Amino acid sequence: MKRILTEQEIQDFSDNGVVYVKNAVDADWITRLTGVVDSQMQNPGKWVNDANPGNATDRMFTDRYMWQNNADIKDFIYASGCAEMAAQAMRSKQIRFYFDHILVKEPGTTEQTPWHQDIPYWPFLGKQVCSCWVALTPSTVKGSAMEFVRGSHLDNTYYKAEVFGKRDDHPNNDWTGKSQGVPVPDIDGSRENYDIVGWDVEPGDALIFSAWTLHGAPGNASERQRRAAISTRWLGDDAVWHPHEAADPIVTQQDVSIAPGDAPRDDKVFPCVVG
Repeated sequence: MKRILTEQEIQDFSDNGVVYVKNAVDADWITRLTGVVDSQMQNPGKWVNDANPGNATDRMFTDRYMWQNNADIKDFIYASGCAEMAAQAMRSKQIRFYFDHILVKEPGTTEQTPWHQDIPYWPFLGKQVCSCWVALTPSTVKGSAMEFVRGSHLDNTYYKAEVFGKRDDHPNNDWTGKSQGVPVPDIDGSRENYDIVGWDVEPGDALIFSAWTLHGAPGNASERQRRAAISTRWLGDDAVWHPHEAADPIVTQQDVSIAPGDAPRDDKVFPCVVG
Protein backbone atom coordinates (compact mmCIF):
# COMPACT_ATOMS: atom_id res chain seq x y z
CA MET A 1 0.00 0.00 0.00
CA LYS A 2 1.29 3.45 -0.92
CA ARG A 3 1.44 6.00 1.87
CA ILE A 4 -1.01 8.92 1.62
CA LEU A 5 0.08 12.12 3.33
CA THR A 6 -2.25 13.74 5.81
CA GLU A 7 -3.32 17.36 5.42
CA GLN A 8 -1.13 18.20 8.40
CA GLU A 9 1.91 16.56 6.80
CA ILE A 10 1.32 18.51 3.60
CA GLN A 11 1.02 21.74 5.57
CA ASP A 12 4.17 20.93 7.55
CA PHE A 13 6.10 20.57 4.30
CA SER A 14 4.74 23.88 3.05
CA ASP A 15 5.51 25.74 6.30
CA ASN A 16 8.76 24.08 7.33
CA GLY A 17 10.35 22.93 4.07
CA VAL A 18 10.55 19.39 5.48
CA VAL A 19 8.13 16.77 6.76
CA TYR A 20 8.81 13.56 8.66
CA VAL A 21 6.70 10.68 7.34
CA LYS A 22 6.47 7.60 9.57
CA ASN A 23 6.24 4.21 7.80
CA ALA A 24 6.49 5.83 4.38
CA VAL A 25 7.41 2.66 2.42
CA ASP A 26 6.78 -1.05 2.90
CA ALA A 27 9.35 -3.27 4.61
CA ASP A 28 10.02 -5.27 1.42
CA TRP A 29 11.71 -2.21 -0.06
CA ILE A 30 14.12 -2.04 2.87
CA THR A 31 15.27 -5.61 2.24
CA ARG A 32 15.73 -5.05 -1.49
CA LEU A 33 17.52 -1.73 -1.16
CA THR A 34 19.78 -2.90 1.65
CA GLY A 35 20.99 -5.50 -0.84
CA VAL A 36 21.60 -2.74 -3.39
CA VAL A 37 23.67 -0.80 -0.84
CA ASP A 38 25.80 -3.84 -0.05
CA SER A 39 26.33 -4.54 -3.74
CA GLN A 40 27.25 -0.97 -4.64
CA MET A 41 29.70 -0.69 -1.77
CA GLN A 42 31.49 -3.74 -3.13
CA ASN A 43 31.24 -2.66 -6.78
CA PRO A 44 30.75 1.12 -6.94
CA GLY A 45 29.50 2.95 -9.99
CA LYS A 46 31.12 5.78 -11.94
CA TRP A 47 29.73 8.53 -9.72
CA VAL A 48 30.75 7.13 -6.36
CA ASN A 49 32.13 9.28 -3.56
CA ASP A 50 33.90 6.92 -1.19
CA ALA A 51 35.98 8.04 1.78
CA ASN A 52 38.17 5.20 3.10
CA PRO A 53 37.13 2.56 0.52
CA GLY A 54 36.77 -0.95 1.89
CA ASN A 55 36.78 0.08 5.54
CA ALA A 56 34.22 -1.40 7.92
CA THR A 57 34.41 1.77 10.02
CA ASP A 58 34.90 5.50 9.36
CA ARG A 59 33.68 5.22 5.77
CA MET A 60 31.34 7.73 4.14
CA PHE A 61 29.98 6.33 0.87
CA THR A 62 27.56 7.69 -1.71
CA ASP A 63 26.57 6.49 -5.17
CA ARG A 64 23.98 7.82 -7.58
CA TYR A 65 22.32 7.68 -10.98
CA MET A 66 21.85 3.92 -10.87
CA TRP A 67 18.20 3.68 -11.91
CA GLN A 68 18.74 2.92 -15.58
CA ASN A 69 20.96 -0.09 -14.78
CA ASN A 70 19.53 -1.35 -11.49
CA ALA A 71 16.13 -3.06 -11.55
CA ASP A 72 15.54 -2.73 -7.81
CA ILE A 73 16.06 1.02 -7.82
CA LYS A 74 13.97 1.46 -10.97
CA ASP A 75 11.13 -0.50 -9.35
CA PHE A 76 11.46 1.66 -6.23
CA ILE A 77 11.11 4.84 -8.28
CA TYR A 78 7.88 3.71 -9.93
CA ALA A 79 6.25 1.56 -7.25
CA SER A 80 7.35 2.68 -3.77
CA GLY A 81 4.99 5.64 -3.51
CA CYS A 82 7.77 8.23 -3.13
CA ALA A 83 6.67 10.01 -6.31
CA GLU A 84 3.11 10.25 -5.06
CA MET A 85 4.23 11.58 -1.68
CA ALA A 86 6.40 14.19 -3.41
CA ALA A 87 3.43 15.25 -5.54
CA GLN A 88 1.21 15.59 -2.47
CA ALA A 89 3.82 17.46 -0.43
CA MET A 90 4.52 19.97 -3.21
CA ARG A 91 0.88 20.15 -4.31
CA SER A 92 2.08 19.34 -7.82
CA LYS A 93 -0.10 17.76 -10.50
CA GLN A 94 2.88 16.20 -12.28
CA ILE A 95 6.05 14.65 -10.91
CA ARG A 96 9.12 13.77 -12.91
CA PHE A 97 12.07 11.80 -11.62
CA TYR A 98 15.55 13.36 -11.52
CA PHE A 99 18.00 10.92 -9.89
CA ASP A 100 18.59 8.33 -7.17
CA HIS A 101 21.21 8.61 -4.45
CA ILE A 102 22.30 6.09 -1.80
CA LEU A 103 24.06 7.50 1.25
CA VAL A 104 25.99 5.47 3.82
CA LYS A 105 28.01 6.28 6.93
CA GLU A 106 29.65 3.27 8.50
CA PRO A 107 30.11 3.12 12.30
CA GLY A 108 32.66 5.58 13.57
CA THR A 109 32.48 7.85 10.54
CA THR A 110 33.85 11.24 11.50
CA GLU A 111 33.08 13.08 8.27
CA GLN A 112 30.03 15.32 8.46
CA THR A 113 27.52 16.18 5.78
CA PRO A 114 28.00 19.96 5.61
CA TRP A 115 25.07 22.33 5.91
CA HIS A 116 23.82 23.06 2.41
CA GLN A 117 20.76 23.37 0.19
CA ASP A 118 20.34 21.15 -2.87
CA ILE A 119 19.16 23.59 -5.53
CA PRO A 120 22.57 25.09 -6.48
CA TYR A 121 23.96 21.62 -7.24
CA TRP A 122 21.26 20.76 -9.73
CA PRO A 123 20.51 22.11 -13.23
CA PHE A 124 17.00 23.23 -12.29
CA LEU A 125 15.13 26.18 -10.88
CA GLY A 126 11.67 26.22 -9.32
CA LYS A 127 10.12 25.89 -5.91
CA GLN A 128 8.55 22.49 -6.63
CA VAL A 129 11.78 20.51 -6.46
CA CYS A 130 12.27 18.10 -3.57
CA SER A 131 13.89 14.96 -2.20
CA CYS A 132 12.32 11.94 -0.56
CA TRP A 133 14.97 10.50 1.79
CA VAL A 134 14.09 7.01 3.07
CA ALA A 135 15.93 5.45 6.01
CA LEU A 136 17.24 1.91 5.44
CA THR A 137 18.66 1.62 8.97
CA PRO A 138 17.77 3.16 12.34
CA SER A 139 19.38 6.52 13.02
CA THR A 140 19.19 9.11 15.77
CA VAL A 141 19.75 12.84 15.53
CA LYS A 142 22.67 12.50 17.93
CA GLY A 143 24.02 9.64 15.82
CA SER A 144 23.85 10.67 12.18
CA ALA A 145 20.28 11.56 11.17
CA MET A 146 19.72 14.72 9.17
CA GLU A 147 18.85 18.10 10.60
CA PHE A 148 17.11 21.00 8.89
CA VAL A 149 16.79 24.75 9.36
CA ARG A 150 13.03 24.93 9.57
CA GLY A 151 11.47 27.43 7.16
CA SER A 152 14.74 28.23 5.37
CA HIS A 153 13.13 27.34 2.03
CA LEU A 154 11.06 30.51 2.34
CA ASP A 155 14.07 32.85 2.57
CA ASN A 156 14.53 32.98 -1.21
CA THR A 157 18.29 32.69 -0.69
CA TYR A 158 20.43 30.82 -3.21
CA TYR A 159 23.44 29.51 -1.33
CA LYS A 160 26.87 28.67 -2.70
CA ALA A 161 27.36 24.90 -3.01
CA GLU A 162 29.50 23.23 -0.36
CA VAL A 163 32.16 20.66 -1.33
CA PHE A 164 31.49 17.12 -0.10
CA GLY A 165 34.36 14.78 0.75
CA LYS A 166 37.11 17.00 -0.63
CA ARG A 167 40.09 14.74 -1.42
CA ASP A 168 42.96 14.83 -3.91
CA ASP A 169 42.06 11.34 -5.14
CA HIS A 170 38.43 12.20 -5.82
CA PRO A 171 37.87 14.90 -8.46
CA ASN A 172 34.14 14.19 -8.90
CA ASN A 173 33.11 17.15 -6.77
CA ASP A 174 35.52 19.75 -8.14
CA TRP A 175 32.68 21.36 -10.10
CA THR A 176 31.11 22.61 -6.86
CA GLY A 177 34.00 25.02 -6.35
CA LYS A 178 32.68 27.13 -9.26
CA SER A 179 29.34 27.70 -7.56
CA GLN A 180 27.82 31.16 -7.25
CA GLY A 181 25.63 32.32 -4.39
CA VAL A 182 25.62 33.42 -0.78
CA PRO A 183 28.07 31.48 1.45
CA VAL A 184 26.30 29.10 3.83
CA PRO A 185 26.55 30.57 7.33
CA ASP A 186 28.31 28.78 10.19
CA ILE A 187 25.16 27.13 11.51
CA ASP A 188 26.89 24.75 13.91
CA GLY A 189 28.85 27.64 15.36
CA SER A 190 25.70 29.53 16.29
CA ARG A 191 22.93 26.94 16.49
CA GLU A 192 20.97 29.08 18.93
CA ASN A 193 20.29 31.53 16.10
CA TYR A 194 18.51 28.94 13.94
CA ASP A 195 15.31 26.92 14.21
CA ILE A 196 16.90 23.49 13.79
CA VAL A 197 14.76 20.35 13.65
CA GLY A 198 15.53 16.66 13.20
CA TRP A 199 13.99 13.24 13.85
CA ASP A 200 15.14 9.83 15.01
CA VAL A 201 14.21 7.49 12.17
CA GLU A 202 13.50 3.79 11.68
CA PRO A 203 13.79 1.79 8.44
CA GLY A 204 10.99 2.82 6.09
CA ASP A 205 10.55 6.30 7.55
CA ALA A 206 10.97 9.22 5.14
CA LEU A 207 12.02 12.84 5.23
CA ILE A 208 10.57 14.84 2.34
CA PHE A 209 12.25 18.21 1.96
CA SER A 210 12.48 21.12 -0.43
CA ALA A 211 15.62 21.60 -2.51
CA TRP A 212 15.74 25.10 -0.99
CA THR A 213 15.85 23.91 2.65
CA LEU A 214 19.18 24.09 4.47
CA HIS A 215 20.15 20.72 5.90
CA GLY A 216 23.15 18.74 7.14
CA ALA A 217 24.13 15.77 9.27
CA PRO A 218 26.86 14.82 11.74
CA GLY A 219 29.16 11.85 11.35
CA ASN A 220 28.04 8.44 12.59
CA ALA A 221 28.97 8.23 16.27
CA SER A 222 27.70 4.66 16.64
CA GLU A 223 30.28 1.93 17.21
CA ARG A 224 28.11 -0.77 15.57
CA GLN A 225 25.22 0.66 13.55
CA ARG A 226 25.58 1.62 9.88
CA ARG A 227 23.54 4.61 8.76
CA ALA A 228 22.13 4.01 5.27
CA ALA A 229 19.43 5.72 3.23
CA ILE A 230 18.20 6.19 -0.32
CA SER A 231 17.14 9.60 -1.55
CA THR A 232 15.12 10.12 -4.71
CA ARG A 233 14.91 13.58 -6.29
CA TRP A 234 11.67 14.90 -7.81
CA LEU A 235 10.61 17.71 -10.16
CA GLY A 236 7.18 19.31 -9.90
CA ASP A 237 5.03 21.62 -12.02
CA ASP A 238 7.16 24.77 -11.84
CA ALA A 239 10.60 23.15 -12.28
CA VAL A 240 12.55 24.41 -15.30
CA TRP A 241 15.81 23.28 -16.87
CA HIS A 242 18.65 25.55 -15.71
CA PRO A 243 22.10 24.27 -16.71
CA HIS A 244 24.94 26.33 -15.23
CA GLU A 245 28.69 26.04 -14.77
CA ALA A 246 28.62 24.63 -11.25
CA ALA A 247 25.74 22.18 -11.77
CA ASP A 248 26.11 18.43 -11.32
CA PRO A 249 27.89 17.29 -14.52
CA ILE A 250 26.16 13.94 -14.90
CA VAL A 251 23.17 15.28 -16.90
CA THR A 252 24.09 18.29 -19.06
CA GLN A 253 22.67 20.16 -22.03
CA GLN A 254 24.09 17.61 -24.45
CA ASP A 255 22.10 14.84 -22.71
CA VAL A 256 18.63 16.40 -23.03
CA SER A 257 16.23 17.51 -25.74
CA ILE A 258 15.05 20.64 -23.90
CA ALA A 259 16.36 24.21 -23.84
CA PRO A 260 17.20 26.34 -20.80
CA GLY A 261 13.98 27.63 -19.24
CA ASP A 262 11.93 24.67 -20.51
CA ALA A 263 9.98 22.30 -18.31
CA PRO A 264 11.84 18.97 -17.89
CA ARG A 265 9.65 17.19 -20.46
CA ASP A 266 12.42 14.93 -21.74
CA ASP A 267 10.82 11.56 -20.93
CA LYS A 268 14.01 9.62 -21.58
CA VAL A 269 16.06 11.54 -19.03
CA PHE A 270 13.35 12.80 -16.63
CA PRO A 271 10.52 10.24 -16.78
CA CYS A 272 7.05 11.26 -15.68
CA VAL A 273 5.91 9.12 -12.74
CA VAL A 274 2.80 11.05 -11.63
CA GLY A 275 0.43 12.99 -13.86
